[in-house]
Amino acid sequence: MTTSFLSWVWIGSGIALILLVLLHSPKGDGMGGLAASGSSMFTSASSAEATLKKTTWVFLAIFLSLAIILSAGWLN
Repeated sequence: MTTSFLSWVWIGSGIALILLVLLHSPKGDGMGGLAASGSSMFTSASSAEATLKKTTWVFLAIFLSLAIILSAGWLN
């Protein structure tokens, strides 16, 4: 029962992690950013981006720790 529940939590955290990573704004403009003005390169991150970053790290920690616990078989 516990393993089944944690497996579903692991799957859910993986899906949430994928969605959170896709929500992040791109950090660079690629080669086009070299010709653009440099003012956009030095702006600080907004609070929404900071919250999104923290949430992504939390879901990453949940996902990796559950992956280790479930693959090690410590709950059997």
